[in-house]
Amino acid sequence: MNQTKSASPGMTGSVISFPERGPWGDSKWRGNASGHVYRSLFEQVRPQVFVDPMVGSGTSVEVAREMGIEAYGLDLHQGFNAVSMDILNHVGKPADLVISHPPYGGMIKYTGPGGMWGDKADPGDLSHCADDAEFHEKMQMVLLNQRRATRPGGYYGTLIGDWRRGGVYTSYQAEMIARMPANELAAVIIKTQHNCVSDTKTYGAMKLPRILHEYLLIWEKRSVSAVVLLSTLVKEQGARVSGTWKNIVRLVLQGLGGRATLDKLYAAIAAAAPERLAENHHWREKVRQTLQLHTDLFRNEARGLWAVA
Repeated sequence: MNQTKSASPGMTGSVISFPERGPWGDSKWRGNASGHVYRSLFEQVRPQVFVDPMVGSGTSVEVAREMGIEAYGLDLHQGFNAVSMDILNHVGKPADLVISHPPYGGMIKYTGPGGMWGDKADPGDLSHCADDAEFHEKMQMVLLNQRRATRPGGYYGTLIGDWRRGGVYTSYQAEMIARMPANELAAVIIKTQHNCVSDTKTYGAMKLPRILHEYLLIWEKRSVSAVVLLSTLVKEQGARVSGTWKNIVRLVLQGLGGRATLDKLYAAIAAAAPERLAENHHWREKVRQTLQLHTDLFRNEARGLWAVA
């Protein structure tokens, strides 16, 4: 396939594959996405104003401007921190489409020795997060920042991959979907990965296949205020936590034969997750609340004795 600016296979379904990155941006910038991804997305969504708050070498903005789209590219190496600085105020107008392409955790270091730029690691660099929990929290802030910069009815999203290291699989896309408004998720597009550094490496026998895909996650902004958004997120996250407690208590109770005293139930739960429970001094109250609220799942047979309904 020739790398001409007119070449683009298009986006006809929820699985896309672009082996060639095209002539846009800088091929030396690690983690660069194919310009055909952006071209196809622009052809689908047809934005008049586009913003990329993590523009890297400029691929997305080059494609947009070539197509006559008003485009703004921001990046940490230009002094813009997408976690702590407001995209809308910086651009000066809401956009029809705001797409980011963040680091995939610490897979590729973008600042510091061996990085794309800078001699020292920048504290705003998402590839230097202490752990996945910090990355998840900061990426939620980035996506909420992108959402604020999007006009009602417009789209915001991110291109992200998963990461397996040390036998642990981290699904960044699943975490992002869980942290954003459920009623705004518009599309999950699976993108085949090409031309990765890992392609040149030889691997021994693997129990599970290598990760050869990324996700283009798209949300459509609803016309709601920040107060309504906050209320929605609080309710959704609250329901998520409540549902998790319900399932844990039921699973542990089933493991105890379907019937147990509160003391035995506490001991079994504490043994299963000692570190997590140490962070919550009121977890016993949460167990009792879960038992009392879900009468369709749990039955109180006597004082301090509970069973699976």
